[in-house]
Amino acid sequence: MTQLVFVQGGKTVTDSLTIAEVFGKEHKNVIRDIENLDCSEEFNRLNFERISYRDSMNREKPKYIITQDGFSFLVMGYTGKEAARFKEMYISEFNRMREHIKSDVPKLTPNEAMAIALQQTAEMMTKVPVLENRIDQVEQKVDKQITLNSGEQRRLQKAVSTRVYDLEPDPEERSELFRQLYKEIKDRWQVPSYKDIRRQDLLKVINYIDAWVPIRRAG
Repeated sequence: MTQLVFVQGGKTVTDSLTIAEVFGKEHKNVIRDIENLDCSEEFNRLNFERISYRDSMNREKPKYIITQDGFSFLVMGYTGKEAARFKEMYISEFNRMREHIKSDVPKLTPNEAMAIALQQTAEMMTKVPVLENRIDQVEQKVDKQITLNSGEQRRLQKAVSTRVYDLEPDPEERSELFRQLYKEIKDRWQVPSYKDIRRQDLLKVINYIDAWVPIRRAG
């Protein structure tokens, strides 16, 4: 008799062709039964995989790979003594094949398990520098995007005030110097407001302020 159950992708499965042969049905009718099953879309997706095969005349035809749960759902509607016998055969074969897969799984000795663990650790350690480099790149990128917080804005304002007061004793003339200095800061660092200065540029801006010389109008 045709092998009822086989292993594919680590799972015990059968297919619609085998079911048709064993239960004495036409394959097209088994395909129809599968596609008319009243089950959820998720169950269908997990337990019935439609694939193609070549028949004896080299024609491409559809068939389904079916899990044990899918088989049980499909054949529950097949009745009669013969159908019951075949169901028992299938269930027995599914169980036998599952146990066979379990027994084929190699059992590791403690030394083998330790060697695998050490190898995995070594592989992980080789990846650490790469991960650290990526973290550094992300941090640098973030730093380039962060603008002044409120305390840093006040520090810049104080530097501007200190420079203007040092340069101009006349209160009436200071407003023009404030306007000039803030405008030059915005133009030089290409920002719409001094508040948009990037944090990493703060010291450069303050050094610029400390050395700033205003343009005096002739007058």
